[in-house]
Amino acid sequence: MIDYYKNFNWKTADKLIVQSLKEDIGNGDITSDLLIPKNNVSGANLLLKEDSIIAGLNIFRKVFELIDNNISIKIKSKDGKFYRNGKILAFIQGNTLNLLKGERVSLNILQRMSGIANTTYLLKKRLNNNSIKITDTRKTTPNFRIFEKLAVRIGGGENHRMGLYDMVLIKDNHINANGGIGKTLEILKQKKIKKHVKVEIEVKDLKEFDIVQKNGKGLVDIVMLDNFRKDDIIKALRLNRNSFVIEFSGGINYNNIINFSKIKGIDYISSGGLTHSYKSTDIALNFII
Repeated sequence: MIDYYKNFNWKTADKLIVQSLKEDIGNGDITSDLLIPKNNVSGANLLLKEDSIIAGLNIFRKVFELIDNNISIKIKSKDGKFYRNGKILAFIQGNTLNLLKGERVSLNILQRMSGIANTTYLLKKRLNNNSIKITDTRKTTPNFRIFEKLAVRIGGGENHRMGLYDMVLIKDNHINANGGIGKTLEILKQKKIKKHVKVEIEVKDLKEFDIVQKNGKGLVDIVMLDNFRKDDIIKALRLNRNSFVIEFSGGINYNNIINFSKIKGIDYISSGGLTHSYKSTDIALNFII
C-alpha cells in the first residue's frame, strides 16, 4: 500500500489550515452562534456527488482535529481510489458549532485535491504508457502548493521541483539574460553544484538541443523540450547521444496527450494544467442527525 503522506510536511500543513480557518471564521460564525445551542451535537455524511479519484482525506480529518479533538471521524474510503457518485466517504459527529466551523475549509481542500488527483489520473490513463511519467510544475495556487503536489502524487503523477530551492532549472529567461544557451552553459561550467542537486535546462528548438548535446555532457542531467512539435521531439530523441533524461512540456491536456503515447524515449511529460486548470470534485457534507 502506497504511503502518500510519507515525508509530508505536517507542520507547514497545520499552519496553512489554521490560517485558512482564521480567514473563514474571523471573529466568529455569527449565523451559527445565533441559531445553534452551544452544546448541540450533530452527525454528517461526507458525500461524493460525482465520479472521481479521492485525495486529501487525512487533510480533511486534520482540519477538524485542529478545531476540536472530540469530533469523531470515521473514514469509509481511501486516498487514491476511484469512487462513483453517491459514495459515502466518511461519517463525522461532534459539536455542531465546531462541525460548521470546519465544514467549508475541509471541503475546499478535499474538493480541490480530489480534482487535481482526478485530472492527473485521467491524463495518465489517457496516455496509457507507464514508461512516461506525468509530472507537475510550479504553477500552483499560492500557499496551497504542498496540498496540490500531494494530490498529484495521489493521482498517480510525480512532483517536479517543489520550489526554486531544490533543483537547478535553467529556463528561457535565464538563457536570454545570459545572452544565449552557449554562454549559459559556459557560466554553468564555472559553478560548483552540490552532488544531490539535479540540473535541467530548457531548449526551444533542435539547434539549442544540439548545443546542449555538444556542451552539456557532465553538466546537465535533464533536457526539457519546450513546445516542440512531435516530429522535432522524435528527431531530438534520435540525437540524444548523451542519454540525457528527456522532459516534454507545452500545452499538454486530455485531448492531445494521446499523441505522445507511442513515442519511445520521453521520460517525463510535465503539465501546469494539473494544478491550474483542474475541476474541483463535487463533495458535500450533509447533516443527517
